[in-house]
This record gives sequence, C-alpha cells and structure tokens, in this order.
Amino acid sequence: MLKTTLFTFAASMALVASAHAADGNEKTVRDAVQSLGHDIQVDSVEPSPMPGVYQVMASGRLVYVSADGKFMMNGDIIDIGKKQNLTEAAWASTRRAALAKVDDSHKLVFAPAKPKYTVTVFTDVDCAYCRELHKHIDEFNKQGIAVQYLFWPRTGVKTTAGNDTPSYTRAVSVWCAADRKATFNAAMKGSDVGKASCTNPVADDFALGERLGVSGTPTIMFEDGTTIPSYVTPDQLLAALRQREAGKPLDVSTAGGSD
Repeated sequence: MLKTTLFTFAASMALVASAHAADGNEKTVRDAVQSLGHDIQVDSVEPSPMPGVYQVMASGRLVYVSADGKFMMNGDIIDIGKKQNLTEAAWASTRRAALAKVDDSHKLVFAPAKPKYTVTVFTDVDCAYCRELHKHIDEFNKQGIAVQYLFWPRTGVKTTAGNDTPSYTRAVSVWCAADRKATFNAAMKGSDVGKASCTNPVADDFALGERLGVSGTPTIMFEDGTTIPSYVTPDQLLAALRQREAGKPLDVSTAGGSD
C-alpha cells in the first residue's frame, strides 16, 4: 500500500515538474520573440508538433522557436507520414476561432435567403480586385454563397503623421452612411460617397486582419479557416468551397490577383 502511494505521489510530482518546465519554456520563448521589437504583439505560444519547438503567433506571423529561445524558424512543418501541412492547419484553426468571435453587427453582409456557404472577405473600397469581386456579388449569392465583408484599408488606419489614411476615411464613411449597402455599392464603383463619421469597427477589422496574416485585398476566408488571398470568380470560389466540403486540398491555381 505504501509502495503504491509513493509511486502515485512520485508520478504526480513528475507531472507538476513537467508543467512548471513547460510554463518556463513558454515564458522563455515569449520573451525571446518579444525582444525582437517593442511593437511585436505575441498572441499565443504553445508546443508545436515538433518536439522541443514552440509555435508562436505574433503580429500576424506564425514562427517556430526552440524551447531555449535561442533559435527561430520561419516556414511550414509538414507531417511526412500524413502528407499534411501542419502550419496551414494551425493557421486555419486560429482564423476559424477568431472569425467566430466577430459580432454580426460588425459585418457588411450580402447573402441569399438560404445560404449554403458563407465566406468572410477582408476588403478595401480603393482596391481594384476588390471592386472586381464585388461586381459579381449577385452571382455569388445566386450560387448560395453569403459574403461577409470586413474592412481592411490597405494603407492602414493612420499615416506616419498620425492622420487617418484616405482608405480608412472612405471605409468609415461607407460604414456610417444612412444606407450602408447602397453606399458600399457606390464606393465599389469608384463614386465619391462623401464623408461621414460614427462609432465604427473599421480599425478593429484592420487589427483582426493583421493578426490573421492578411497582407493584401481581397482576402477570402472560409468558415473552416481556409484562405484564398486573392480575387476569384464566382465559379472558382464555388469550386473551392466544394473542394473543402469534400475534404480535398484547395486548388485555386487559376485565381486572380490582389492589391
């Protein structure tokens, strides 16, 4: 009885020691990444699938750092046996969780009555490819695809002088318009929509896009976190959604561009 008790106690202490070591490693890794720049925001640190290496989400980047904080790697981890890109899977999981937290009141939605698919698009009213994509919004809807827009002004929110950027200002003006959808449609045709201001989610949308690795517009994200970082036609998007629905790897080799 005593022997069993001692064994259980020893095992428990080993688990506690292991947990403390892991906590220490996470702090070491976090501090190492943070030391690279005062403006770096470390969002998460967790063990990667590769032993002795941690996966770090920081300022819209996913990197791998050794447990001692001495080495950092930028690239993909591939499970050779499963032929699976584990880095992309980690990104998809992060995006899926983050998008699920965005309140519906912060989205500009164009949807059919009974959508079969829903995508989130980070867009910019001054982006040529975004305008081309929105030109086909009725076709997307007819194919059963709901499009949820979030604003991502490519020039950022503030200029180096601290003023609002023109793209941010126009995005805010669209959001604050009396008829938001009609004003968005006009803006996407290049029309002058005037200026308006109100409490708005544009800066939050931009910050979210930064954290999720958005680097250009349009960036299309599926509900499962899969991403297409460029313009696609309605037929290409529908085909891609069906591929993911069937559990197949995404193939958008014929996709268009982004700004």
